[in-house]
Amino acid sequence: MAVIKFPPMQLASTLAGFRLRQFLSLTKPRVVSLIVFCAVIGMFLSTRGMVPANLLLAATIGIWLVAGAAAAVNCLVEQRIDAVMRRTRARPLPRGELTSLQTLAFAGAIGGIGLWTLYAFVNPLTMWLTFATFIGYAVIYTVVLKPMTPQNIVIGGASGAMPPVLGWAAVTGEVGPEALLLFLIIFAWTPPHFWALALYRTEDFTEAGLPMLPVTHGHRFTRLYVLLYTLILFAAALLPFAYGMSGWIYLAFAVVLNGAFLGYAVRLYVSYSDALARSTFRYSIAYLAALFAALLIDHYFTA
Repeated sequence: MAVIKFPPMQLASTLAGFRLRQFLSLTKPRVVSLIVFCAVIGMFLSTRGMVPANLLLAATIGIWLVAGAAAAVNCLVEQRIDAVMRRTRARPLPRGELTSLQTLAFAGAIGGIGLWTLYAFVNPLTMWLTFATFIGYAVIYTVVLKPMTPQNIVIGGASGAMPPVLGWAAVTGEVGPEALLLFLIIFAWTPPHFWALALYRTEDFTEAGLPMLPVTHGHRFTRLYVLLYTLILFAAALLPFAYGMSGWIYLAFAVVLNGAFLGYAVRLYVSYSDALARSTFRYSIAYLAALFAALLIDHYFTA
């Protein structure tokens, strides 16, 4: 069998690229991209004018780096759990491709740079709120809540709901009531989003010994909670219009998007299947992105 030999420079470049992809995967890019998207929407919604380019860039980079650091810490803490779950066992730490020390150093480096960027080029309030969000996810949720209570995702969802607040604070230097409405929408969205995943991954969570709602209370109970929280989300999503933060364009999008989400939740409760739960989870991601995009469109077209 022929052995393919690479020139030393090409081999070094290939290995460096592979290691870079390993570190990048620790930051959970798809999750973090949605976080940053919501933060950027918060920035643009906080003003009727345009966000200064230098502020937009600095805030986006800072929030992205700190969110990535929180994700890396999550991977570090949960590496033994990740090793027994099908959806996470291919991550670098369970496979032994990165060490705990490398992961800790990486998280510390990008998290520190992110916080410094926010403090130096945005404002101290955004830096401290972002740091609190980091602690909420990487420590309170990952270390304390997740292994202890089936309500982990409800309580811990507060940290996941912070991105638009961070974006709002980055531009205005304060947290207005409109930012809290955006927080409330994501806070209400998180349980049906995550529990849809937990429903078709129940076996994984059982093997990992995590007290997720489908593990502790069963599928029927969880499906009822998905339905109830989707109704709460529907109401929360109408609040920007009720408060006068948005107009009819957003209202139309909100009714359609939430109506579709509610349709998924009802079907999930009445006639469950893993395929439907997977579709519900995927729709929930598209839903949040579309809802916040609708807020942005409404904000500038009805100015």
